[in-house]
Amino acid sequence: MAIDYPAKVEIEYPDRKLNRLSSFFRIFYAIPIMIIFYLLLGMATGWGEDGWNASYSVGGILVIPTILMLLFRKKYPRWWFDWNFNITKFSFRVSAYLSLLTDIYPSTDEDQTVHVDISYPDAQKLSRGLPIIKWFLAIPHYIILFFLGIAEFVVVIIAWFAILFTGRFPRSLFDFVVGVYRWYLRVAAYALLLVTDKYPPFSLEP
Repeated sequence: MAIDYPAKVEIEYPDRKLNRLSSFFRIFYAIPIMIIFYLLLGMATGWGEDGWNASYSVGGILVIPTILMLLFRKKYPRWWFDWNFNITKFSFRVSAYLSLLTDIYPSTDEDQTVHVDISYPDAQKLSRGLPIIKWFLAIPHYIILFFLGIAEFVVVIIAWFAILFTGRFPRSLFDFVVGVYRWYLRVAAYALLLVTDKYPPFSLEP
């Protein structure tokens, strides 16, 4: 039975031989799109007294402005939502490519094989104060996702070897990684995108 939650992600399973060459050198192939991605997030790097450092400036997902708008005006401007939604979709395309779930180079605007759906909220039905503490309420999810992230990394390494030898991403491993992505998205929709007051389920299921 499908979970009813206003944030969903589905990634098409590549039922074909994947490109072994691009899979082997995936981290290098991804460098151009990663540069674009981090520029969109507003990430600045520089050399300081402690060596290279990175800090986030403007850009990326609009969190604090959305919290303030919901708190004082009970509004979620549509163009803010569209920005957050499209940044999220782009990040999942890049992540899917880095995780070897697809060998199709990430597009900056087309869904390709990664389908993310987030419902635009009725801000009048959202809580005023809850967005202030959602990050805190989601702490149990952060803990679980930390360990799931480690498991995902190990699974991707195993899949990397499988692709090099067979050209295929084992279906069971693929489904696990996509399940972790679903969990990430639901938590992000609740605690960062602020599109729902419904607490995320503890589940990898669609």
